[in-house]
Amino acid sequence: MIGETSRNALVFGGSGFIGTHLVRRLAAEGQHVVSVDIRPPRERLDGVSYLHGDVRDLSAFDPGMRIDRIYNLAAVHTTPGHPAHEYYETNILGATAIAALARRLGIREIVFTSSISVYGPGEETKREDTPPAPESPYGWSKYMAERIQRDWMEEDESRRLVICRPAVIFGPGEGGNFTRMAKLLKKGFFIYPGRKDTIKACFYVEDLLDALEFAARQPERFVLFNGCYPDRYTLEEIVETFRAQHMRGAKTFLVPRGVVTLAATLLRPFSVMGLGIHPDRVMKLVRSTDVVPVWLETAGRAAEGKLPSAIERWNAQSGGRFV
Repeated sequence: MIGETSRNALVFGGSGFIGTHLVRRLAAEGQHVVSVDIRPPRERLDGVSYLHGDVRDLSAFDPGMRIDRIYNLAAVHTTPGHPAHEYYETNILGATAIAALARRLGIREIVFTSSISVYGPGEETKREDTPPAPESPYGWSKYMAERIQRDWMEEDESRRLVICRPAVIFGPGEGGNFTRMAKLLKKGFFIYPGRKDTIKACFYVEDLLDALEFAARQPERFVLFNGCYPDRYTLEEIVETFRAQHMRGAKTFLVPRGVVTLAATLLRPFSVMGLGIHPDRVMKLVRSTDVVPVWLETAGRAAEGKLPSAIERWNAQSGGRFV
């Protein structure tokens, strides 16, 4: 269990956003942690071993201690932002190498953060039993990584696997959509890109860790769950929560969807030029990610109405800067 003491945890992707929070929590709970990443850590904590490692090749990797559980958070995930082959190479080779390492070292537990991208785009509601239908290289690579690790589990009845499909995870150090939203609102404005009712499944990073801890404590050999709040928050509800609590003076504007579509078309040449502008990123702003956490709801672990407290926690932890 995540909360147990005297356990040894191996975290791949420990320098990332979620990984940094996970390593910090595990270390605070008294676990012995080995954090592995190709990038340097964002922080260095006493009692944590920080190792440089490429998850695509772990044939010579030695964690230096007995390991009770592997956390596989390593991934190429920014979409768009990478050539298609990089998603497959890192995410699939990483899952394959981690499964091989678990076999070699006799590690019987893996916790894997997949993605809601495995469901594919669409406005319909997705649950854990919704058939995966990925369309992007990222979504396909994550779904294939799930299968690789499920095969590892099914080889031996003593092995356990937790797969979480996180939605948009936000909080200190995120640097993504929620951070950009907060920065715009702090500047006094926010522009709705074509619609206000876009559903954006989301989860505060500490609430995600709580869900992972709960899932890891269950007696089942296999747990698959969506990592998000049950409320099906719209973009407008998220913006208004920020405004009501911390940015009361911010103004909002709605840009017609036709303008957004035209902008996506006009920006396509600039994506080829490597200027950081991509039409797919523009269009993501008007597409819902309508995902519900049925497994967490059934287990009584999906309380409604937690977005305001999550934003308040983020405000407190970041000193009001929302970074």
